[in-house]
Amino acid sequence: MRAPASLQGRLALWLTLGAVVLWGLALVAAGQQLRREMGQVFDSALEETGQRLLPLAVVEIIGRDEDDDGEPDEEEWEPGDEADDPSDARTQSVATLRAHDEYFTYLVRDASGRVLIRSHQADLAVFPPYAGMGFAETATHRIYSDAALQGTITISVAEPLAHRRQTERELLLRLALPLVLIVPFSLIGVWLAVRTAMAPVQRFRTGIEARSGTDLSPISDAGLPSEFRPNARAVNRLLARLRNALEAERSFTANSAHELRTPVAAALAQVQRLVIEAPDEATRARARQVEAALQRLARLSEKLMQLARAEGGRLQAEAPADLVPVLRLLAAEMGRDPAHPVALTLPDTPVMAPIDPDAFAILVRNLIENAQRHGQGAGTDGAAPEPVQVALSPAGVLRVSNAGPAVPPEQLSRLLRPFERGTTSANGSGLGLAIAHAIASGSGGTLELRSPASGRTDGFEAIFSAALAPPAPTARST
Repeated sequence: MRAPASLQGRLALWLTLGAVVLWGLALVAAGQQLRREMGQVFDSALEETGQRLLPLAVVEIIGRDEDDDGEPDEEEWEPGDEADDPSDARTQSVATLRAHDEYFTYLVRDASGRVLIRSHQADLAVFPPYAGMGFAETATHRIYSDAALQGTITISVAEPLAHRRQTERELLLRLALPLVLIVPFSLIGVWLAVRTAMAPVQRFRTGIEARSGTDLSPISDAGLPSEFRPNARAVNRLLARLRNALEAERSFTANSAHELRTPVAAALAQVQRLVIEAPDEATRARARQVEAALQRLARLSEKLMQLARAEGGRLQAEAPADLVPVLRLLAAEMGRDPAHPVALTLPDTPVMAPIDPDAFAILVRNLIENAQRHGQGAGTDGAAPEPVQVALSPAGVLRVSNAGPAVPPEQLSRLLRPFERGTTSANGSGLGLAIAHAIASGSGGTLELRSPASGRTDGFEAIFSAALAPPAPTARST
């Protein structure tokens, strides 16, 4: 049997097994003590029976010898005459009033061993010759012997050992029966007690599982047993160090990106002026290269600021917001370029979700930009470009898909990492999907990447599932 994996299961199992073992040992000890006590009780009853019957038998025998005219029988038998013949006329068998289980049988004999009185079920083979007062034991019976009239009349009372053993078994069975009933109830009771005692540990574990990169707040150790509190303090100290490290990293990223915006914008303005005022085409071409590099740097700083905000939290709104107007506005803005059209599908009803509208706009912008940049735009053969498909369902599922070559499965999982661009020659920083993933996780939603796209043999699809707000309670009319 394999031991349970959980501490709760192990404690319940071993405590129950320990209780069962202790109960079993107590049962064995009680059985031994019970056997001794029962032996004494049975011996006392056997002795009491013999001592009660012997005086009665003596009176019966004396009365029988003085029958007729009160004078002794002249033909009284002599010792040794047919002493062992139970059919002799002088042997009296005591009849019973009704049929019953006779556990005690007895014989009354004279000094020569002749049977004078016997119980109606007495078996002569059971009784050994009289050897003195006291107890004796054969293979099948426990026998008590006593004597009267200076040993001339003896009595032997026998009890079957099988009767004693049967009584012992019945009593031991009655003692063991509660154990059979107690074991399952003990297991359930111990399990409930351990579960109740482990409830603070379970809550602490749930608190650890609920923590993420956007929530590194301390976990309450209220109610924890003293053995677990050092672990709780160690976990909270670790969370504090992680929180400080992540905040320092995010602060550095955001501040760096913010500080770069002004000098990059100034440099870009100077280069654009240089393009206009360049004296020759060679200088103008070099200035355009510098302008393109500065524009890439400006876009990178903007993406870094978005990533810092996405990883810094504050992505959930205080009140649920409708996602439909935000998506309609962004799709109209980003679909103006004829080379990269956007086909939008919206539900007829509002889609309320507890995500910050600005954060949702950043997520949508990055998903559409990724689809436009890596999708199948206007071709060189003059064919019409295939639009980026953007659809929002009433359940809060946003799908952004584009045409183009399928992405190998081994690359899909890596595309959510920062600066991971896969095998593409398109311009980009590799941060768009990472920003969308951070916003999705921080707002309680999920982001899934598929390639080929749903219903196609090629293309790429990003699926964002928002955490919808619970429906507002309806007012009851009174």
